[in-house]
Amino acid sequence: MARLPDSLLDACRCDPAAPFGQDPARNFGLDKQTAQLALAELRPWLNQQQRMLWANRRNAILLILQGTDCSGKDGVIRRVINSFDPQGVRIHGFHKPDACEQRHHFLWRYQRCLPAPGLLGVFNRSYYEGLISDPLDGLCNTRELPARREAIQVFEAQLLAQQITPLKCFLHLSKDEQKTRLQERLQRPHKRWKLHSSDLQSYREFDLRQQRWAEQLSASQNDAAPWYVIPADHRWLRDWLVASLLARELERLQLEWPDSPPPFSLEELQRP
Repeated sequence: MARLPDSLLDACRCDPAAPFGQDPARNFGLDKQTAQLALAELRPWLNQQQRMLWANRRNAILLILQGTDCSGKDGVIRRVINSFDPQGVRIHGFHKPDACEQRHHFLWRYQRCLPAPGLLGVFNRSYYEGLISDPLDGLCNTRELPARREAIQVFEAQLLAQQITPLKCFLHLSKDEQKTRLQERLQRPHKRWKLHSSDLQSYREFDLRQQRWAEQLSASQNDAAPWYVIPADHRWLRDWLVASLLARELERLQLEWPDSPPPFSLEELQRP
């Protein structure tokens, strides 16, 4: 199996003292061709493991993809999650809460999208937006944030109690690379449709948002549900890292095909 070694994956664990202290363009001495070949080799193994996860229907994995605009959340879904049988995957994207969602507790829309036993869930953006984007969008005030942080801690403890493993990945993109990718979207029609007016504001607020995310990652880092800060300036490395983290979580489950009694025998099948 071609996943990355534990030492390299653990090097991406969030350091609460400096969540964004590492270079988002670092490549660990790896190269694009090696990464692409390894990911292609890893895909069949991921597919089989996810099918066994689905067959056993005991555990679930929740992949959380967080990051600034253009950091590659959609790209990871296209190039990594396509390794899995789509029948066993549930993908949910979260934008600014609509009028209905605003009438509920901020965690409500995430709670109703949790993966059932046996499924791989993917959140494109997460409940941590309630600590970052909601205050900036005027949907809550800063006085509410301590209670929201506590609610998230309780929520994640409940996930683990329900045998849902949260795999939290922050895709760390540099400001220069974000500008380059925004320029690509402006210049290429097949990417331009993804642009929103808010993307320009997000780019202008890059430093402010990074500071706020650093504060929240530091405050929420824990061994039971750690953050991984994924260097995202290189798409090929970002994808291989996320795929390898998923592979490691599947390994930890020590999955096998369920040995359940069949509903009928060969002899019954042969009878006219």
